[in-house]
Amino acid sequence: MTSPAQVVVVGAGPAGSTTAFWLARAGVRVTLLDRARFPRSKACAEYLSPEASRCLDAMGVLDRVEAAGAARLDGLRVRSPDGTVFEGRFVADHGYRAFRDQGLALPRVTLDAILLDAARAAGVQVVERFRADKLVRDEDGRVTGVRGVDASGASMVHGARIVVGADGLRSMVSHGLKLAQRSTFMERYAVVTHYTGVKGIGRAGELHVTSDGYVGLADVGGGLTNVALVVPSASLAASSGDPAAFLHSWLERQPELAPRFARASRVAPVQATGPFGSRARRVWAPGAALVGVAAEYFDPFTGEGIYAALRGGELLAPFVSRAAAADDPRYADLALRGYARAHESTFRSKRVVERLIGAAVGTPWVFNRAARMLARRREMADMLVGVTGDFVPHAEVLRPRFLFDLFARTQ
Repeated sequence: MTSPAQVVVVGAGPAGSTTAFWLARAGVRVTLLDRARFPRSKACAEYLSPEASRCLDAMGVLDRVEAAGAARLDGLRVRSPDGTVFEGRFVADHGYRAFRDQGLALPRVTLDAILLDAARAAGVQVVERFRADKLVRDEDGRVTGVRGVDASGASMVHGARIVVGADGLRSMVSHGLKLAQRSTFMERYAVVTHYTGVKGIGRAGELHVTSDGYVGLADVGGGLTNVALVVPSASLAASSGDPAAFLHSWLERQPELAPRFARASRVAPVQATGPFGSRARRVWAPGAALVGVAAEYFDPFTGEGIYAALRGGELLAPFVSRAAAADDPRYADLALRGYARAHESTFRSKRVVERLIGAAVGTPWVFNRAARMLARRREMADMLVGVTGDFVPHAEVLRPRFLFDLFARTQ
């Protein structure tokens, strides 16, 4: 007979599988729940920054990810609304070196299955096709489990000492804790798919910024190109419920992109996701914690979502392990408060950089000005791309001199 779980993790994406993996490795009994049956696709830019490889290697799955055909990316090429192009490389003269010299890109249908298999192999009980819809609490209001519906349609409860919400943008756990909050500032949605035959796809990720959104292009292996279009919510609302037609029309209107897609074929459904700009008021409550996108997600432009999920799970697991082992709820809460401090320390500067970039992307003349400087100053472009690669400290691009040169210096 299986022992009751000490921890229930809701959501088996990268954040959930990573958290569950590290908890199981620490000897914690973990149940991992997801409404999907794996393997399953997911709307995502599917980019893993160079430092994400360290997280994958620590879990023992980097070789599997590479063997699955992950594309290798040397850097990032960006086109601004006025046509200015700059490029930054991960291997540069700024003095910083990542765990790997390239980023990776792999379809989520493959990546998530690899991470979930690692969690299973570590001893995690995985329950697929379980739709968690409500938190269970004791008489003091402390979270003690989740209620939901299993694959047969039966209602059931998974009890635990700690519940982890790794369930994405519309996190049931975050909403159940009344911690979810969303910013409507520059509210954006994404439509994402795969194409074959896109002309000119190389070993750099691409971002094409326009006055009404931006699109990311990247090789993800196997002859596939990930195409992720991010637009204001009002633009997508005007699509008449047909995201595929909206994406096709948007690409056709871009003079730099339309010729590259002339002979390309879309080979996957177009999936929509958003709105972005979510951040929980805090990342814990008595008996519960949030990780990955359920805790915070601003915008996909910097491409750090999967790394943040992997790093977040790695960061959270020791605190949850201590909380699950505590006999006194007060000590469990102390452990979860420790996670909140560690989360803030780890991701605070990343948050600032994301918002600065997001504001620039939403203001074409500002972005054009910055792009012109980055095109002239390759060392600045390399530094910025290294920051988004998660191996150059965010503080490097928050220095007054860097910001002055980027936004205020006469060009």
